[in-house]
Amino acid sequence: MQISDQLTQYLFSGLATGAIYALIGLGFAIIYNATGIINFAQGEFVMLGGMFTVTLINTTGLHPGVAVPCAIILTTVVGILFERLAIRPLKSATPLSLVIITIGGSILIRGIAMLFWDKDTHALPGFSGDEPITIYGASLMPQHLWIFAVTIVVIGMSKIFFSYTISGKAMRACSYNIRAASLIGIDVRRMVLFAFIISSAMGSLAGIIIAPLTMTSYDVGIMIGIKGFCAAIIGGMSSGFGTVLGGLLLGVLESLGAGLVSSGYKDAIAFVILLLILFIRPQGLFKKAETERV
Repeated sequence: MQISDQLTQYLFSGLATGAIYALIGLGFAIIYNATGIINFAQGEFVMLGGMFTVTLINTTGLHPGVAVPCAIILTTVVGILFERLAIRPLKSATPLSLVIITIGGSILIRGIAMLFWDKDTHALPGFSGDEPITIYGASLMPQHLWIFAVTIVVIGMSKIFFSYTISGKAMRACSYNIRAASLIGIDVRRMVLFAFIISSAMGSLAGIIIAPLTMTSYDVGIMIGIKGFCAAIIGGMSSGFGTVLGGLLLGVLESLGAGLVSSGYKDAIAFVILLLILFIRPQGLFKKAETERV
């Protein structure tokens, strides 16, 4: 394979992985802007999406077209319960306390998943088969195209929701000033619940579409959640294109680093980028370009 073909391969693979990071990062950003906290249980929603889908297909024999929406619904129910039982009762908690609660929730969900399923890695069949597709000298799995398509659709739908619906505009108002939003009659608690519903659904969808490529297990959400958080930090914790660009940038750099340097440094790249951003530009690389927060 020529060098140009290798670079194209790394680029496409990195963009596909970065699209997943973008979806997870959007979940982080939506909850952060609605509540002011960082939900470190977001990665567990990713894990639950993949594990629920595997269980519904392999155990109950459901068609993937039915199993995927059911898995998203089940994961969303977990997100609702998490908000109701862990976040809502804490009326005067500090942001640090809420962050610790989300970390505890992440550990609890992961432990329950280990008991309910097992410690093994589970595979999910590709949505459109496993025959590689050659594009500009690079070989892509059909699942990569699903990742690109789903990410574009989700980003477009979220843009429409936050810009043109009453609930979306109310969530944007809460992101700017929660006190002012409550004074004009917006139910802030309901907006927080909506934020958890949207973020858990996004996380589960990300876990489902990436499972055929990476497989899934009870602890898969730890690392992928951190990388989604890194994407959100790069984008300035915005729920718009800043986080999307952050996820794509992280995915491409990770792919290039693993291909050109060593695959052993693949996970370390995300931590290095995160530290550099926090030290050099803590507001995020794309904060100026992204003026809206939701």
